[in-house]
Amino acid sequence: MAAKKNIHTTPTDKGWQNRREDAGRATSTHKTKAEAQAAGRASAKKDGVEHIIHKKDGTIGERNSYGNDPHPPQG
Repeated sequence: MAAKKNIHTTPTDKGWQNRREDAGRATSTHKTKAEAQAAGRASAKKDGVEHIIHKKDGTIGERNSYGNDPHPPQG
């Protein structure tokens, strides 16, 4: 089974979307960033992947990891 891809919450012309890395289409679209973040967080937690939240200008604003983190972190 292929590894699950991280989820990105990104702005669009009509609102916000969640999209898996390397996906051609959005997995969900939302009117507000808060709605998109909540849906993206839920999907990332369910799949145990990282949730990358972008700012309105497209740059990365926040990253949250929900799986396979070493505890305690190395380094």
